Amino acid sequence: MRVLVTGAAGSIGRVLSPGLVDRGHEVVGLDRVPAPDGNDGRWHLVDAADPDAVAAVFAEERLDAVVHLAGYPGEGSLPDSLTSHVVTTAALLDAMVEHDVRRLVYASSNHAVGRTPRTDLLTTTTRPRPDTFYGVGKVAAEAVMSLYADRYGLDAVACRIGSFLPEPETVRHLSTWLSHDDCVRMVEASLTTPAPGFAALYGISANTRGWWDLEAGRALGYDPQDDAEEFADRIARRDADDAEAAHVGGPFATEEFYRSALDRA
Repeated sequence: MRVLVTGAAGSIGRVLSPGLVDRGHEVVGLDRVPAPDGNDGRWHLVDAADPDAVAAVFAEERLDAVVHLAGYPGEGSLPDSLTSHVVTTAALLDAMVEHDVRRLVYASSNHAVGRTPRTDLLTTTTRPRPDTFYGVGKVAAEAVMSLYADRYGLDAVACRIGSFLPEPETVRHLSTWLSHDDCVRMVEASLTTPAPGFAALYGISANTRGWWDLEAGRALGYDPQDDAEEFADRIARRDADDAEAAHVGGPFATEEFYRSALDRA
């Protein structure tokens, strides 16, 4: 499969791209910054929020699928968040329709439901409860994907990623961790599962303390192999742990992230 990976120079992209290549896929990278050292594949220096530039990439490349990782990973104003997450997704979807590319895998986030109180195991059927404008952007991007799946018959999988790290660093991470290897497994399953239509899954490893239901991912062929519990004895308790466990979004749901929607001078 020939896959366009947006945000290919980011933390996930640097792990995922070689992981997909190792599994026999061909990766075409796209980012606003040059390719990392050691990247020998095709690369496009493009802002994914520019629909004309995105369309030009699709016209030049023969693609089978898109993995959309591009986007600012922190909190910003509402307009900036919508541009970063929704406009980029829409630009890609328009180009996919124009060039008959049928599969999108999107790096959504647990922050799309991050304001949900952390009690029972959370399924993908829970209503959107974003904890930040970042989370709002992810919810809105998922909505655009759902629209295009219904309008044009595209397959679009939203991976609500937890804590993508080499290893967990906090007590919360023991529940929310996504290992590097499981991330590659998750994305490949999302690329190759037959006819998912629009679907969402929780992007975490098979954590003993996991807060999110893995069954939606398993139904798409995602079989996580790693467990954060392996690292539990290395992680010290912190005063912030209880607050971070109150909502599934952790610190993003705390007052530290409260701000006005619109930046004004």
